[in-house]
Parts: sequence; structure tokens; C-alpha cells
Amino acid sequence: MTHGTPLTTTVRRVAVVGAGAAGLTAVKELTEAGLEVVAFERRERPGGLWVRDPRGGDSPAYASLHLNTSRRRTEFAAHPMPADWPDYPSADLIAGYLDDYARRFGLYEAIRFGVEVSRAERGPDGDGWLVTAEGDTERFDAVVVANGHNWDPRWPDPAYPGEFTGEQMHAHDYEVADVFAGRRVLVVGMGNSAVDIAVDASHRAEGPVLLSSRQGVYVIPKYLFGKPADATNGRLSKLPWRLRQRISETALRLAAGRPEAYGLPKPARGLLESHPTVSDTLLHRLTHGEIAPRPGIERFDRGQVVFTDGRRDTVDLIVWATGYRVTVPFLDERWLGPDPEELLLYHRVFHLDDPTLCFVGLMQSTGAAFPVVEAQSRLAADVLSGRAALPRPDEQRAAAERALRASVERWGGDRRPAMRIDFDGYLAETAAVRSAAVDRARAGQGVRVRPAAPQSIGGER
Repeated sequence: MTHGTPLTTTVRRVAVVGAGAAGLTAVKELTEAGLEVVAFERRERPGGLWVRDPRGGDSPAYASLHLNTSRRRTEFAAHPMPADWPDYPSADLIAGYLDDYARRFGLYEAIRFGVEVSRAERGPDGDGWLVTAEGDTERFDAVVVANGHNWDPRWPDPAYPGEFTGEQMHAHDYEVADVFAGRRVLVVGMGNSAVDIAVDASHRAEGPVLLSSRQGVYVIPKYLFGKPADATNGRLSKLPWRLRQRISETALRLAAGRPEAYGLPKPARGLLESHPTVSDTLLHRLTHGEIAPRPGIERFDRGQVVFTDGRRDTVDLIVWATGYRVTVPFLDERWLGPDPEELLLYHRVFHLDDPTLCFVGLMQSTGAAFPVVEAQSRLAADVLSGRAALPRPDEQRAAAERALRASVERWGGDRRPAMRIDFDGYLAETAAVRSAAVDRARAGQGVRVRPAAPQSIGGER
């Protein structure tokens, strides 16, 4: 790319991979920007991982799953949630909400259900994108990756030493608490799913459920001072995050105490520097002895688990709530690098080597995901429709590297720093980025695309 000359690319037809929350917002915004959109969804309905599948499958949603961000901080700006819904709706309500969104904005006609993309690659001589799904290949001018990153289970690697003779499962495969009836259960992890599952198990298991974690986290109740906890933090959003941290830590300490008071590990980093766990029920079950904290695992000894503090417990079932790998199986390493978690993007949306490859939802937010993917989709639609222009390639890369340095400073270098965003800060910044991009296009500067003339493109259906 020549830094002194605007790069102009013609875009008319866009492929969107995925029809969860990210894919649906992308289809809506791109279509409303005048582009022809085809979305590919491997399941039979929209909603992505929020759609529970009682027969097992891709979805990690379990029967007791609810939002851990409040309704008003989670809803789309274009499609508010019903005012009579609870502050923290269930997964089933959210699945219906996403389906309502798709129907309200007429997105069904743009989505091909039951169709999985196996490959997306640049065409010959860099001419467009060739997208292969179910054996058929079509040409598109741009690709939006919206396939999510909570569906490919991450197991301990390397595995812990010793032999375990009980049963093991990943949190991804958990559905209902019946699986725990009469069993001695160990849940490994301290994220939101780990805590939900441990609480569920504590009502059915034999004896206390063991909850093992090598690292401490802050446990935030869903309500602080009578209001949803994330709304309380949102009112502080314009303050520097270090000041917000001090205020939030004080409020949490007054409301719930310190994690160590409940036998949990002390967090290594401050609040707002690590991903907190949101739960009203964990501390209650700990104080009643229905859940028992444990440190990290040292090794297995057949039917027993030996922990790093020397304690050993007999266990029938281990639930590994150890998260998910970021997997984009249809793109090769040329586009993703050796680890997609480390992929730098301009404003977490645009590929630094090719702005016609966009990502919506490849981030880890301190708050809700829905408003973020909605904002990302609007930015992508602005640029791909030609009404906005990106900075020069060198400026995009410099911005991505600055964001990474700031992220490492705040969250540490071992916690997906390239993907981390501050919810309120990112939304405010996105509004500024969109405004600057429109001004840049009007001035004829930067990297921009222009709509194609309405003509037939080979490979269309």
C-alpha cells in the first residue's frame, strides 16, 4: 500500500459468517448501508450460542444461564429489550430477543441457515474474496467474520500429571444439574460459567462442591446499593479508570467484603484489571458450606485430586470451566497469524493488511457484548459502503499497537490483551472513530471503498 495515496476498493457484495448477535448486527447495518449481504449460519436459526440445544451441539448455554450484565446495559440501541423483563434475563429470553431482532429488521432473507463456511480466501490476483460453503464457492467483495469465540472448548494443556479414574467434562457440554445428582463434584475455574455450574451442582451433589482456582478474581453481586452493579459502574464511566477502580473496589468491599474472607484466592490484580465474576449466589453457598474453595490442582491419584496446598479429595466428576480457544477455521494463518487471540486489528474491526476483511465480536469486553458488536457493525458498514474512510495503513497499525500497549499495562500480557476493551471507553471511542472516518472520506483522504455499479458479478446466486 502506498501511504501517500488513498487506497480505493470497490465493495458491493459482502459475506457475513455467523448469525449470532455479531452477525445479525452486521447483516442489519450492511444492508441498511445499501450493500448486498449474504450471511452463513451453520445452525438452523439465528441467535448463535444463546440458542440452547438440549440434544447437545455447539451451544455452551445451560438451563440456568442468565445475563451477567443488566438488561439496559446489554440491549441493542436499535432494539430495546421489553421494559417488563427482569434486569438479568435468561438465555432463553435472549435467544428469543435475537430472533425478534432478526424478524423486525427482515434479516432472515439474507441468512442461509444450516450452511457452514469451510474456507474464505482472496481471489486470483487479490480480486475479491472466494467463500466456500457446503462445496459451493462464491465471490464477494468483502468478508465479515462474526463466528464467535465461545464454542471451541479449551482443555488444560499440558494435562495435569497422574491418572484420574472418574468422569471429566467441559463446561461447554453442561446442560442441566441432573448430571451431578449424588456425585462428588469438582469444578475447575472461577469465571462466570464455573461459578454458575458450581452453584447448580451444590444443590444436587453429594457433599460440598469443590471449586478450584489457581488465581483469584473479584466476585461482584448483581446488585449494588439496590441497582444493577454494571449500571453503578457505568455512572463512573467518564472518570479515569484508575479512579473508577478505587471507587469500585471500595464499594465492593463495603457491600460484599474481600474474596479472601470467603476462602477464595486473593486477586493478583486490581478490580477493572482482571475480568470479574458476577454472582449473587456463590458467596451465599460458600458461607453455608455447600461449596468449598480449593487452590490449583497439583496432580491426580486415580479417584482423588491432590491440590497445591497438599489437600486431597475424592472426586467422581470434574467439570473443566477453563474457557474457549479463539478459532476461525475458514481463514488460514496468513490472515490470523499463529494465534488468533494475538491478532491486531484497527479498532478491533479491520484487518491491518486488508480492510475488506472485517471482524465483529473478536474482543473481550469489560461489559456487555451486544452494544459493542452493534457499534462495530455500524463502523464496518460506514467503511465498506464508502461513506467513511480509514486512516492510512501505517496510522492504523500504530493505533492498534498503542491499544495493545495500553491493554497490556492494564490487564497484563497473559490475558488476551489484544482482544481486551473497556466497555464504556470503547463505545465512546467508536463514536469518535466513526465521525473522523466520515470527515476523512469527505476530504478524499485515507483508505476508502466505493460502492460498485449495480451489475452482475460472477458466482452470484
